[in-house]
Amino acid sequence: MRGFPAKLRLRPGLFLAFALAGASLTGCADLDTALFGDEADLAAMDVAPAAVAPPTTGGYGNVNVPMPVSAAPASGSALVATITPIQISAGADTGTQVNRTIQSIRAQIQGLQQKIASSAGRLSDLRNQGAGAAQSYQGSKARITARLQIGTTRGNPELVAEWNTAQTSLDSLSGNINALNALGTEVTNDSSGAHFALNQIAATRNVSGAVDEDHRQLALLEDETSQTTVLIDRLLKEISDNVQRSTAYAANERSNLTVLGNAIKSGELYGALTTPIGAGITSSQQLASAGSPLVVIKFDRPDVDYQQILYAALNQALQSRPSAGFEVVAVSPSKGNAASVQIAQTTARRHAQDVMRSMTDMGVPATRLGVASTTDPGAGGNEVRVFVR
Repeated sequence: MRGFPAKLRLRPGLFLAFALAGASLTGCADLDTALFGDEADLAAMDVAPAAVAPPTTGGYGNVNVPMPVSAAPASGSALVATITPIQISAGADTGTQVNRTIQSIRAQIQGLQQKIASSAGRLSDLRNQGAGAAQSYQGSKARITARLQIGTTRGNPELVAEWNTAQTSLDSLSGNINALNALGTEVTNDSSGAHFALNQIAATRNVSGAVDEDHRQLALLEDETSQTTVLIDRLLKEISDNVQRSTAYAANERSNLTVLGNAIKSGELYGALTTPIGAGITSSQQLASAGSPLVVIKFDRPDVDYQQILYAALNQALQSRPSAGFEVVAVSPSKGNAASVQIAQTTARRHAQDVMRSMTDMGVPATRLGVASTTDPGAGGNEVRVFVR
């Protein structure tokens, strides 16, 4: 089993309304054996991807999961490239040296037309392959989301297997993007060849020893070469547009998949709140306009379950202020002797680090996070306060 992130830690990337700064097109780390058990143990379970029917819509926060398409395009015609090579006209051999040059240039342009046809076909195939990978990924994602919505166990190995299937689909899409980039490089070389041919035609027109038929053929070949450059430019634009769309999609979904992996770890989705704020946790939507914290998490008991509340508060804060950053402040009481105060400060800082780790798991880039510590005589115990900055 491969692909499940060891710490479920998201690198700087999209979180709700965040814009991604750079996308990794490589696979993720291995399965976290400490969380989900050893690979051999999971293999012995012989689990298969969950068979729960996907919902028509689903969500992870504000990310909707569309209904997966049941069938891929039947043939390449569904995504056929809108590039039709032109026919290069033949010309009579006048026996002049100029005409031999014309025939050489004509052979070059005919070769370019064949390359255009081949590249257009490859583009159509790559589009279909990319669509199939995206459909497979969305199907796995929808099944995971549906299972989490109805409730499941923490680190469910069936969902881990489904997550790895989704990861493999994204890896396929990344390979598809690499192939598109390689195709774009080839077509760029063809564009250089077409422009070089135009320069040859212009130079040949000034060579002495030509007959009128030679100049007629040169004029026709110049028009056909110009049309060839238009076709190549159109093909390059098609490839570039596909690379940009696929890259943005893959980057966004890698971020979403990492957050979804964190949900599998906890056994629940981080969506809109459906229950009142839990004991020991308060949330403020003043967005620190008056210096008040966005979230206050009181660690007054073991295993405080704050992730759902934290996610909802971050979600709402980022909807109001997409470029917001956050300050995570460890607060400890100042009562007691020096030793007890020191212990409380150390414990509070550890809790603050845990909260920051949860925020990065949820997709907040580390560059938007800061950490600090302080003491408060009015604090009854250790707290972590999250401020918007």
